[in-house]
Amino acid sequence: MSEDSITFGRPDDWHLHLRDGAALRAVLPHTAARFARAIVMPNLKPPVTTTAMAAQYRARILEARPTGSSFEPLMTLYLTDRTPPDEVERARDSGIVHGFKLYPAGATTHSDAGVTDIARVDPVLARMADRGMVLQVHGEVTHDSVDVFDREARFIDEVLAPLVARHPRLRVVFEHITTRSAVQFVRGARAGVAATITPQHLLHNRNAMFAGGIRPHFYCLPVLKTEPDRVALLGAATSGEPRFFLGTDSAPHARHTKENACGCAGMYTAHAGIELYAEAFDATGSLARLEGFAHAFGADFYGLPRNTGTITLRRARSAVPAIFRFGADEELVPMRAGGDTLWSLVGA
Repeated sequence: MSEDSITFGRPDDWHLHLRDGAALRAVLPHTAARFARAIVMPNLKPPVTTTAMAAQYRARILEARPTGSSFEPLMTLYLTDRTPPDEVERARDSGIVHGFKLYPAGATTHSDAGVTDIARVDPVLARMADRGMVLQVHGEVTHDSVDVFDREARFIDEVLAPLVARHPRLRVVFEHITTRSAVQFVRGARAGVAATITPQHLLHNRNAMFAGGIRPHFYCLPVLKTEPDRVALLGAATSGEPRFFLGTDSAPHARHTKENACGCAGMYTAHAGIELYAEAFDATGSLARLEGFAHAFGADFYGLPRNTGTITLRRARSAVPAIFRFGADEELVPMRAGGDTLWSLVGA
């Protein structure tokens, strides 16, 4: 590594939305150029709730890979109130499903079929613990009485901490954490609890949503939080602690679904997924720790081998298009649209 370039083990993305059909074909090349593997979210319409559906979705992803790509999708199942414990057996035995995703009903995009009461899925969680399956958690309560900026902290107290105590062998990834409270919880939790952190939550606080007006392309869930929260996340990501690893939560939405009276939640970052992290780590003088966060810790947590290939980033501005094509006739607005990143992927 020099001051102007860095080479390290090929990274993985442990939280990714790929959508389906023409949208999938539009966005997959960005991820495949940067990441060897990705945990693929199951919140399609209809959601991916069974191992058979996951196998079919995986086949569509593999078919959409760019020529010559070896990108590997790691599948997940959408947990519902009606998920049978036997589905855990089918998922584990399949070799392609690497976890179950907990969406509290109504918490985010396409979460309508999510879990309404965590107690309803305790038998499934117990079976997951027995079989070594990972639970991926979207950590927000959805009560109307709880402020949107407080929903993650309330979820920790009301749902996550009791769940982790109730199932002491269950491996849990607290996904896209956004607050000091979440960092403190993960650091103090028992073994088997980890967290992913997104690039947008490392680089921006909630002021970004209101800079000169409403900025719908900075709206994601969980929402961006305060500057002290951002600083705490940056400290966790760059700490070298194996509990924290990379998960972009890149979430593509057609432009017209973001720029309207009730815009969708999600930021598209896959076009510069690793470059944005490099920028965040560089800002704190922590580039030497990016490899652990991006390459090693997630693979170790999931019990998968670390990738053998490498990537190289160089310190050079790279222009970001104002839009990408998104399917046949839609537009997709990425993070940094019309601007640039401070790091570039060599060979991209």
